[in-house]
Amino acid sequence: MDIKNKVIAITGGGRGIGRSIALSLAKKGGKLAILDLDEAAMKETIELIKKEGSEARAYKCNVADEATVVDTFSNIVGDFGAIHGLVNNAGILRDATLIKVKDGKIIKKLSAENFDLVVDVHMKGAFLCAREAASHMVELGISEGCIVSMSSGAFRGNFGQTNYSAAKAGIVAMSRVWSKELARYNIRSMAIAPGAIDTDLLRSMPPEALSGLAKAVPLGRIGDVKNIAQTVEYILENDYLSGDVIDVNGGMFL
Repeated sequence: MDIKNKVIAITGGGRGIGRSIALSLAKKGGKLAILDLDEAAMKETIELIKKEGSEARAYKCNVADEATVVDTFSNIVGDFGAIHGLVNNAGILRDATLIKVKDGKIIKKLSAENFDLVVDVHMKGAFLCAREAASHMVELGISEGCIVSMSSGAFRGNFGQTNYSAAKAGIVAMSRVWSKELARYNIRSMAIAPGAIDTDLLRSMPPEALSGLAKAVPLGRIGDVKNIAQTVEYILENDYLSGDVIDVNGGMFL
C-alpha cells in the first residue's frame, strides 16, 4: 500500500504510540482519522499532523461501545470518502494478581469489573473497529486494505496481568483469523507485540524499576515509540505481510 492519500484510522491516537504512528504516516501523506476519548490530546495531535501538511480529523470514541464505533466509522467514511487502513491501538491497564494472600488468607482478588474493562477496551474494541473498518472497505470496493492491531509481549503471559495478557493474546488470535477471512477482499491483517516502550505509563515507574527493566532487555535499552511507528509503516507498505505478529522488544521476549 502506498500510504500517500490513504485514509487510516488510529485508535488511541491522541498521545504516545498512537500519536507517533499518526505523525509517521502523516509524513508519508496519509490522511488520518484520530480516535480517542481525550479531546485535548487529539487536538494537539491534529495540529501536529497538519504541520506535516496532511489532513486529519478527530473523533471522540469509546471503542468498547458498539453503537459509538458504528457511528464513528460511518462518520469517517462520510468525511473522507474512504477508509484504507486501521491501527487498533487503544488500551488501558488495571494490573493485579489473580489473588493476593497474606498469612494464608485471601485479602484481595482481581475484580471481574477490572477484568471486563481491560478485555472490553483492548479485545472487544479491536474487534468492533476491525469489523466496521472491514465492512466499509468491502462495501466501498477498496482495492487494498490493512488492519494492524496492537498486541503486546504480554500475550505470552505476564505476572499480574491476567486481564491484559488475555486481551493481548486474543488480539493475536483475532488478527490471524481476520487474515484468513478477509484475504479474499485483499484486506490484510497483522499484529504488533511491543515490549518495553518509552511512554507516559512507563515513565511513571520508579527510576530504579525503570533501570532494572532496561537491563532486562538484551539490547540494554527501552524502546522508542518511533520503533512501533516504523513497524506500522512497514506492515502497511509491504503488501505480502498478513496473518502474523511482529515482536518489537529488543529481544526481551525471545
